[in-house]
Amino acid sequence: MPDFLIKPVAKIKNGYNEKFGVPRQSGLAPDVKSEIVFEKEFRDENLIRDIEQYSHLWLIWGFSENNEKWSATVRPPKLGGNKRVGVFATRSPYRPNSLGLSVVRLEEIKNSKDGKILVVSGADLVNATPIFDIKPYLPYADSIPTAKGGFSEEYKNDFLNVTILKEAEAVVPAEELEEIKEILSLNPRPAYQNDEERVYGLSYKNSEVKFKYCESGILIIGIG
Repeated sequence: MPDFLIKPVAKIKNGYNEKFGVPRQSGLAPDVKSEIVFEKEFRDENLIRDIEQYSHLWLIWGFSENNEKWSATVRPPKLGGNKRVGVFATRSPYRPNSLGLSVVRLEEIKNSKDGKILVVSGADLVNATPIFDIKPYLPYADSIPTAKGGFSEEYKNDFLNVTILKEAEAVVPAEELEEIKEILSLNPRPAYQNDEERVYGLSYKNSEVKFKYCESGILIIGIG
């Protein structure tokens, strides 16, 4: 019987400082970049030889921020937090083995003091999340145009308009501001919260973003 104990081969490095605000699926924030930094044991360049031939990669990783036990049924936020469905019928992080699966785009490979680093976009992992394996995405096998998406189909275009108060606009570089707006457009608020007066906070890179929900979508009221 093989030994199924696994250990991280790398960690992700990005601006997602906490779970709140991280896209609920990979690929939804394609302009947000992350870096895959390999652990010392796996910095042999042979491990990623020819990986640049692929445009996208699968990441197998661990829900390291989980603080709840898994359950046979869960309440998906998109269903209002009231309806229970089987955990294997969802992408809930509270699973028997706490493993996540994401597709990211490989943007570049760069040199660093930590060896070769993979720069990717579209990741839905919190900063410092352990990555257990990396595999190439194969379009001929991994893309199924006729696949059904269950209840998630209703929410695949659930994007919000994001505006910002002028006084908050010049606080961060333009590129980072666009990343923040892209993340917020994915509507990070759980479906069961609907208090229009509440001020929410998002921690991204070195910024603390304050925002509210309004008729037109989301309004950023401050960045500190």
